[in-house]
Amino acid sequence: MTDIAEASRPSLNVSQILQRYGTVAILVALVIVAASMSNVFLTERNILNVLRQISGTSMMAVGMLFVILTRGIDLSVGSVAALGSVLSAIFIQQYGTGVSIVATLLAGAACGAVCGALVAYLKLPPFVTTLAMMTIARGIALIVSAGQPIVMGDSGASIAAFGAGSFLTIPYPIILMVAVFLIAGTVLTFTRYGRLVKAIGSNIEAVRLSGIPVAGYIMSVYVISGILAAAAGIISASRTGVGSANIGVGAELDAIAAVVIGGASLMGGRGGAFNTFIGVIVLGIIANMMNLARVPGYHQQVFMGCIIIGAMLLQYASNWLRR
Repeated sequence: MTDIAEASRPSLNVSQILQRYGTVAILVALVIVAASMSNVFLTERNILNVLRQISGTSMMAVGMLFVILTRGIDLSVGSVAALGSVLSAIFIQQYGTGVSIVATLLAGAACGAVCGALVAYLKLPPFVTTLAMMTIARGIALIVSAGQPIVMGDSGASIAAFGAGSFLTIPYPIILMVAVFLIAGTVLTFTRYGRLVKAIGSNIEAVRLSGIPVAGYIMSVYVISGILAAAAGIISASRTGVGSANIGVGAELDAIAAVVIGGASLMGGRGGAFNTFIGVIVLGIIANMMNLARVPGYHQQVFMGCIIIGAMLLQYASNWLRR
């Protein structure tokens, strides 16, 4: 009788604990360490500053999450963000705020659609395809800006007000960031589209045999990634008042790192918006810790790489325990 009762109890699955709470544990540990290193860290001003700084990266990370869930990768997000920054500054001088934002987002969608079509319909490797778009988008940004920063001036006052403004002391970029993560989490958790995106990454053949137009779904995640990358460029321009083709260099690595730290599998099918959000915050805290400790910029890259390796080892441990 006792044996039956013990068998009916749910077993403690260590791999599930690591997968669900490992990222949160890393975040809590970092907060404790950072707070012990500096009295400035837990101040409201510093916390809001960290969240404001990661708002652009978070947009790219959400798009990257959708792509990675389908077992893809998007290396073009940093360059598309630069293109979005430049185009928003150019468009706003001629067409006003509303039109410039829509046109910039459509440009990002076009970049994503090109990548998505090549990957989904022509079966080109995502790595190579998005690497090519990374070069193309950056090149277009440099061409249209002539390699110079574009100052929005008075015509960009409304966008600049968004970048510098706040609601109840919470900056607007942070509010937008949270809204995007909530929408992404809702889509991935409660909609048919989100479930199919994950299913494609888990077993694409099973989804295809069930009659689902897989190519269309794969293309759509790259479009989402392009739109959100362009949005990150708009946020950058709103914060600085300048459109620059030089922003977003290496941002694709930060976006991938945030998704991986959040526990998503690069083999597709596993990942969530909440953990990606935590992953972005982890990266922001690490950068903030090193800035407060006055760690040189080159050294920061080494530490960031070690953190990514640690996250991958945590994911490997989770997969090993699952076996």
